[in-house]
Amino acid sequence: MTSPADIRIGISGWRYEGWQGTFYPEGLSQKKELQYASERLNSIELNGSFYSLQRPSSFKSWSDDTPDNFIFSVKAPRFITHIRRLVDCEGPLANFCAQGVLRLGKKLGPILWQLPPSSKFNAEVIENFCRLLPHTHAEAARIAANHDRWMNGRTWLELGPEVEGDRPMRHAIEVRHKSFACEEYIAILRKYHVASVVADTPMWPRLFDITSDFMYCRLHGSEKLYSSGYTADALDEWSQRVLAWSRGEEVREGDHASTSDGPKLTSRDVFVYFDNDQKVRAPFDAQDLQRRIEDSPSRQPLRVAN
Repeated sequence: MTSPADIRIGISGWRYEGWQGTFYPEGLSQKKELQYASERLNSIELNGSFYSLQRPSSFKSWSDDTPDNFIFSVKAPRFITHIRRLVDCEGPLANFCAQGVLRLGKKLGPILWQLPPSSKFNAEVIENFCRLLPHTHAEAARIAANHDRWMNGRTWLELGPEVEGDRPMRHAIEVRHKSFACEEYIAILRKYHVASVVADTPMWPRLFDITSDFMYCRLHGSEKLYSSGYTADALDEWSQRVLAWSRGEEVREGDHASTSDGPKLTSRDVFVYFDNDQKVRAPFDAQDLQRRIEDSPSRQPLRVAN
């Protein structure tokens, strides 16, 4: 029997100036924004973790404020991706794992590693980094135990609540330099089961290669970075791509760095996040895409979480 694909459509962050009175009702308290957003979308990409390490209490609060079947993707710290540039990062990776991400338990989705536009492809660096990544919660807990001493008193080193046994931990890498559009890069991601992010932008690589058992898409705005919304036709196109990926199919359009297909599966989980927030379109575009997928006659045997 084919396992149903889990399709998650959401937004990158949920707290933006200008969303009050547009997406959020006028007068809604800031403390209730996450709850409001999570009742209308089935996933959110946490991006505060990109700028600084968070605390276990914050992860618990975010989990408590969202429905039982909600999923958070977590954006990894720029200290690793932009400052260390994936080199000498065993300690920072331990700190990242120890900050409380495991407290999300079953609500923990993929970890996003976003590289800066100035980072060029280096096979040795990418492979060494991918080799470090934990692929289960238990592996992450073991890595977290090696956190820096200054984090004592603000860590969570256990498996999260409601986690029976172990759970997989997924990773996705978003690149922003054209040198990554090569066969060797895709081969490394496939070797370590790391997803290549499909980033929809007018200026960075837009690779459709499948490298893992899930797809991770970030829609930044195809016409103007971070600002432009998506037309009805564009959302129709994305819904068809999402549905195709969820059925385990390849999407032949777009750019491919590899001449070979990705891992063969009968279904594939898909995560899509809108990051075109400057014109307050992200949450509305996400809801529109969700409706198109739910209304598609080919949606079965999909599992579109609400």
